[in-house]
Amino acid sequence: MSANTETGNVTTLPTSVERLALDEAGLDAAKRSLDQGAVVPSYGPWREDIIKLLNDALATEIVCIMRYKRHHFTAKGLSSPKIAEEFLVHAQEETAHGDQIAERIVQLGGEPDFSPATLLSRSHADYDDSTDLKAMIKANLIAERVAIEAYTQMIHLIGDKDSTTRRMLEGILSQEQEHADELSDWMTDN
Repeated sequence: MSANTETGNVTTLPTSVERLALDEAGLDAAKRSLDQGAVVPSYGPWREDIIKLLNDALATEIVCIMRYKRHHFTAKGLSSPKIAEEFLVHAQEETAHGDQIAERIVQLGGEPDFSPATLLSRSHADYDDSTDLKAMIKANLIAERVAIEAYTQMIHLIGDKDSTTRRMLEGILSQEQEHADELSDWMTDN
């Protein structure tokens, strides 16, 4: 029972309501297997799936870095110096995303997959070797939109299964949305 001192009413909780309480068995399990670092039993059966999703996202970020770097060095035209410089900024931001993802994979007890042999097959986005500035912008906009969709789906899939990974992906998603907005503006300006 709880009392409301302002009205003098007494409220009783229905007996079918589950109370919030920590799982003592889970806490005890966290005291064991210390070699697993941050990986605790509450990750359940999803840890391996999350690591796979993250490794595919890592491949996507690496492909995006390579695409943006190529476009940075090969962009030509009146608007190219400004846009080429932004391509480099985007490449650096994608590098930071990849680093965050690789670090999270390790925290989850996995191994980040940097294998060049499988990057394109695991990446959600495509590589592009366009030489026309407008085609470069379009290829990067398409890749950013694909990344936005992939991260949105990953966030939905992970949900409350791994809040740390979800928050990391939400931060990356926000920056990918900024990239897409910027590229979309360039599409109309060029």
